[in-house]
Amino acid sequence: MEEKASLVDRFGRWLVDGFELLALFVIGATVVWAGATEYLDMVRDGRVGLDDILLLFIYLELGAMVGIYFKTNRLPVLFLLYVAITALTRFLVIEIKDLAADNVPAITGSILILVLAALGLQYAASRFDTAREPKVTEH
Repeated sequence: MEEKASLVDRFGRWLVDGFELLALFVIGATVVWAGATEYLDMVRDGRVGLDDILLLFIYLELGAMVGIYFKTNRLPVLFLLYVAITALTRFLVIEIKDLAADNVPAITGSILILVLAALGLQYAASRFDTAREPKVTEH
């Protein structure tokens, strides 16, 4: 009976790993496609603005996040914070002329909170070594 449970467990892990791998490839391909499309639009328009460059950085960060997850099997939360910081900065740069005066401190405050969260994560990662987590043994 234990052998059947082990076989089912291994099959379940194989299915989950296969789905995860497929999803990573789909997400990665989508990020590359979106980034390439935006870049080609910039080339076609013959114009590049700061908002376009910040958008390319967002695609770069998303691609790096997929790559790190693929290599380490861990979601790099720090990169999500970088994406959010860059997205808010891009929004601020693009919409600054049309924003109400009371929205600017809210957006910059949000950026500050995200930066502090990133600093906290970096500090925690350097202070508490997460590389020494117990390994799961397979039977």
